[in-house]
Amino acid sequence: MWAVRTAWWPVAVVPAVLLVAVQILYPLTAGVARDRVTVAVVLLSAATAVTHAGRTRGVRWAVGVLVIVSGVGLLAEMVGTATGFPFGCYDYASGRIGPSVAGVPLVVALAWTGGLYPVWIVARQLYSRTVTRVMMTAVGAVGWDLFLDPQMVADGQWTWCSPWPGLPGLPEIPLTNYLGWFAVGLVMAGLLALWERTVPNLERTPTTARPATAPPASAATATATEPSATEPATTTQPATTTTQPATTESAATDAAATDRPDAAPVSPVVAAGRNTPAASPSAGPSTTGPSAVSDAAPGPANAPAAGHDPAEPPIAPAPARRADTAAVAVRSGDVAVPVAVLLWTWLGSALAHAVFLGLPVSAGYGVVGLGVLGIPLVRALSARRITLRPVRHGTM
Repeated sequence: MWAVRTAWWPVAVVPAVLLVAVQILYPLTAGVARDRVTVAVVLLSAATAVTHAGRTRGVRWAVGVLVIVSGVGLLAEMVGTATGFPFGCYDYASGRIGPSVAGVPLVVALAWTGGLYPVWIVARQLYSRTVTRVMMTAVGAVGWDLFLDPQMVADGQWTWCSPWPGLPGLPEIPLTNYLGWFAVGLVMAGLLALWERTVPNLERTPTTARPATAPPASAATATATEPSATEPATTTQPATTTTQPATTESAATDAAATDRPDAAPVSPVVAAGRNTPAASPSAGPSTTGPSAVSDAAPGPANAPAAGHDPAEPPIAPAPARRADTAAVAVRSGDVAVPVAVLLWTWLGSALAHAVFLGLPVSAGYGVVGLGVLGIPLVRALSARRITLRPVRHGTM
């Protein structure tokens, strides 16, 4: 099974590496070339999200993520361009980034998946409560748009016609846009939370059953020293006769130890162990205790365990538990790709806007907006509260 997941790993990483490489080309291009780079960025970001979702939670989960986020995003964009709700009045440029439906380029629907998925995964890592996670996903979506909208407006991919005012320094983008992003992000995150409940919880449902554990030594002692109601009394009589002197000596020793003020109390398990005769060094390996399973050399080390009567059947050791790959949890690890994408979007976009694209105002807004998730993420990574890769167990 690990071989299967290892084969998935390049499939999930390659789109992310190509995404970063293509985004670096964006400031270096213009015109038609930049439009092609824009489409490539959207396709690679969506491919990164879907492949990671499929690798960590399965194809069914990945398809659901794509349908929910891209479907809701396309519907919101179609309603928005037709009515001005919930973002405000705006229109897309015609024929620049591919075919359109109802005035909305189809690639825009994939952009929602590529942008929201890493935000959702990071919010899932930072917040355990579903309500908080949904809220912070919506806030993170707004933070992402503080980078995206000024960049696309400056490139002419869409234009605003809303009378509502905008943020200081960004008057062309109305405040209703960010309110719309928050509302749509809430809907998407809420549906993702519901969809997540239909997928087996890989955090708490391992595919291998927990092996039965051996009974406590005290219970074994009670079983060994008290004859069963269904067995004749003569069955345990020889053992009682054999161990009687040891019992008397042990009781005398314990009584003497108790009279000393500094003596530690004697454990019932230890006291019971004194009733068990030690194996002779020449007797060879024990055939009645747990040591019969091992290949240890004969001798006192192979004597029966304390509290276990040799007349009783041996207690079989618990089989070694092997973790199955289905028990790998998204929340406990294997989130390196979406975490890296979000950090790159946050810090890389700030650098690109401030230095290469001539958009220092949006660089500042974006750093603050997406930093709502970015700063707690960096702190969690520094404190090692988030594991980027799962811990592998077993030999597979």
